[in-house]
Amino acid sequence: MQFKFKDLILLLLILALIFIREIGHQAYLLNIRWLYFVVLSFCISYFLTPFVIKAANRFQILDYPSERKLHKEPTPRIGGISLYLAILISLVRNIQFRNEIIGLIIGGSIIFLVALLDDIFSLTALVRLIAQILASLIIVVFGFKITALPYGFPFEGILETLITIIWFVGIINAVNFLDGIDGLVSGFGSFCALLFLVLSLLTGQKHISYLSSSLLGACLGFLPYNWHKAKIFLGDCGASIIGFSLAAISVVGWWAEKNPVVSLSTPVLILSVAIYDMIYITISRIKNKQVKNLKEWIEYVGKDHLHHRLLKLGFSVPQTVGFVVLVSFCIGLYSVIIRYSCVNDFVAFLILFQTFLIFCILSLIMYVGRK
Repeated sequence: MQFKFKDLILLLLILALIFIREIGHQAYLLNIRWLYFVVLSFCISYFLTPFVIKAANRFQILDYPSERKLHKEPTPRIGGISLYLAILISLVRNIQFRNEIIGLIIGGSIIFLVALLDDIFSLTALVRLIAQILASLIIVVFGFKITALPYGFPFEGILETLITIIWFVGIINAVNFLDGIDGLVSGFGSFCALLFLVLSLLTGQKHISYLSSSLLGACLGFLPYNWHKAKIFLGDCGASIIGFSLAAISVVGWWAEKNPVVSLSTPVLILSVAIYDMIYITISRIKNKQVKNLKEWIEYVGKDHLHHRLLKLGFSVPQTVGFVVLVSFCIGLYSVIIRYSCVNDFVAFLILFQTFLIFCILSLIMYVGRK
């Protein structure tokens, strides 16, 4: 591939951000180090993606058109490589190796490598599931899990570990299921990372702000190549690393002190559209006897997701992406409102009930848009 002038400028900027320590130091003194992470990961992702496209075409790692897919031309499907490297380089270069960072890097690397092998060789659902469980266990081993049960509850540690595993496996696959049209998951990941970034800055969680910034920049850098009509797809490796990163940020961060309702509802609200889509199509597929076990659930590919229903109703691909991302962002904003406006749990439950009503409206759209 011909090396263009803009590529040279990007490369020089990346090298400057990595090796000139004074840039990061000044960003830290000005309390905008999160912006430094966004710029660095954006530049790396934007710079690397054309090379990944070239490599995928050369080695024929392509997603071919079929009845169950919307694209008409063979398209590279390993875009997750540029996202993973952008996040990894940003974290390794700039953050002290605290427990949560080490656990995230190890777990994320397992998820990425197994998903990349799946993109190339088509692994079984069991292998992918084992990798997801192993990655979530690594986060637990490094001292982080969902603490949803009262202190002293029978088998508290085992049950909370199990809940954490279910959360990781669920979110990874929910984001993967959402990856059905150009720009949807990279756009969804950008907005979710932005909301986590805002909350982490408001709560003084610098390490979470750096994680969120790295994911935000990586997604934004990839999005121009993934927008309709996409030159490259995320692939399982890209969607899985976005899903894992969002699930990990949810677990590693703390979102409300001494208020379990707000703490637990915050990540659920931010990721609620993906969670809703997964729950809806799971119930629908079981009801219609399209899936009978976990293996079939992971492997099943169909045009029954929210974005497919919107397309059937006459939305264009960009309009569909905009609709899904806008709904996700609106509901995600409740996570900020619920933290700073709730004087008691009753108000929090009212906000959650309002969210439930929004999903009732989405369910009506899903019903009308079914084939």
